[in-house]
Amino acid sequence: MAEIFWWVVFPYIALTVMIVGLLYRFAYRQTSWAAPSTEMFEKKWLRVGSTLFHWGIIFALVGHIMGVLIPRGVYEALGVTDELYHVFAIAGGGVAGIMVVLGLIVLLIRRWTNRRLRVHSRFSSYFTVIWLLIVAVMGVYMTLIYNVTVGAYEYRTTIGPWFRSLFTFQPAYELMREVPVLFRVHIIFAFVLFASIPFTVLVHMFSFPIRYPTRAPQQYRSRWNYRRKSKI
Repeated sequence: MAEIFWWVVFPYIALTVMIVGLLYRFAYRQTSWAAPSTEMFEKKWLRVGSTLFHWGIIFALVGHIMGVLIPRGVYEALGVTDELYHVFAIAGGGVAGIMVVLGLIVLLIRRWTNRRLRVHSRFSSYFTVIWLLIVAVMGVYMTLIYNVTVGAYEYRTTIGPWFRSLFTFQPAYELMREVPVLFRVHIIFAFVLFASIPFTVLVHMFSFPIRYPTRAPQQYRSRWNYRRKSKI
């Protein structure tokens, strides 16, 4: 009964909350559909943490797509052996995961140590960074420590087919019975993260910045210095 809840009921609950929440926020709270800039409070560490995190999460997303959404048979048809796949998965996933973890740590320390930023922070701000950090740390551990010391786990025959079966509404929950506990906890935490998206700044990940490359850069000026110069 427990496995049916965690691998059938719970994923659909989380995805439903995410989808309904996104639709509601887009329909009734479009003005909050963004990640408010905190650059005016501090720039140096924001630049470091944000760059590491965003590039790392992009690489990690690509890695998850290649490992979970693309069937193992596709790689076999392309002549990619299991050994070669896992070498690149461990190396690429490890680098991406470390980038995400380091970026989140920098952003979290920045938020805690900067008084002005701390005053303007809400619970959702801390929840987003801390929960992402927990999920990312587990991912790094599984990639660089578990897969190296215990053995490369072949999630393409269990987690991958199970996850894809959710989209056909025929969840193969029995595939998750033999999955290592840490992998299962990682997945559950990830679905909690999905459900939280409409209620946090993560909602901006669904905005497509098509105009950003041609948009004039935003500039922040000190109001006090601006007034002094205007008087001169």
